[in-house]
Amino acid sequence: MRGGSYGDRDRDRDRDRGRDSSGPPPMKFGNPGERLRKKRWNLDELPKFEKNFYAEHQEVQRMTQYDVEEFRRKKEITLRGSGCPRPVTAFHQAQFPQYVMDTLMQQNFKEPTAIQAQGFPVALSGRDMVGIAQTGSGKTLSYLLPAIVHINHQPYLERGDGPICLVLAPTRELAQQVQQVAYDYGKSSRIKSTCVYGGAPKGPQIRDLERGVEICIATPGRLIDFLEAGKTNLRRCTYLVLDEADRMLDMGFEPQIRKIVEQIRVTFTHQLLTLRPGQRKFDSLLKTFSETTSKSMLVHWS
Repeated sequence: MRGGSYGDRDRDRDRDRGRDSSGPPPMKFGNPGERLRKKRWNLDELPKFEKNFYAEHQEVQRMTQYDVEEFRRKKEITLRGSGCPRPVTAFHQAQFPQYVMDTLMQQNFKEPTAIQAQGFPVALSGRDMVGIAQTGSGKTLSYLLPAIVHINHQPYLERGDGPICLVLAPTRELAQQVQQVAYDYGKSSRIKSTCVYGGAPKGPQIRDLERGVEICIATPGRLIDFLEAGKTNLRRCTYLVLDEADRMLDMGFEPQIRKIVEQIRVTFTHQLLTLRPGQRKFDSLLKTFSETTSKSMLVHWS
């Protein structure tokens, strides 16, 4: 049967919940990701890449410090970090490609939300970012639109290459929502995306990955399966997003996330995390996140 047996699908679903419904997994299956080995990167053999594509718009340049502080106060934006770029107050100030602007207009978006206003300049600058925002705040666009700019500045994928942008999400539902946004904004260019998650046939997901996609949105369990089976790889991944990272920790995904991150050249990769407001785990998560970079930035919309 294409996509595996129902037993396989049930096991995938349990992995993507961070547990096995039947208790500890049988020894023959082992622990998720145990066959993956931490990559030893030879940077001379990897494609070079840029991650700072931000050119401050003239209108933003003219903002005084008072203007910036007043805008952040009204939008309830708080920051932690140094050298944060000024926020944008309109979409055109982020200077996205025209096809992105056209899609924004078609969807009747009038102005950036708080997390977008500050998140766009941070992400486009190549700064690593932890963003805390409520559901419905526009956080998906805050990392996907800069991802599109990042992808368009990278070498084209070659046969056998994995995705350039990886978005990890805790649930199938969130992964599918993100993939729909990625499709809407990438379809006018040649940016391809796919969504991989447990509880669904593997065949179509494998075919997408083998054909090559620039953006992969995945739940940790199913991605681990594909990495172990050699169906994809992360050697080209230079833009990493952990969406609702705190929720993934709550669901027990930390071991899987660590295994996945070991497959990426993290020190040089653009990293973004999103969190839900009011999470007690934030400080420890930010500390762990900051260990790989000296340029991390916290953007909090209350």
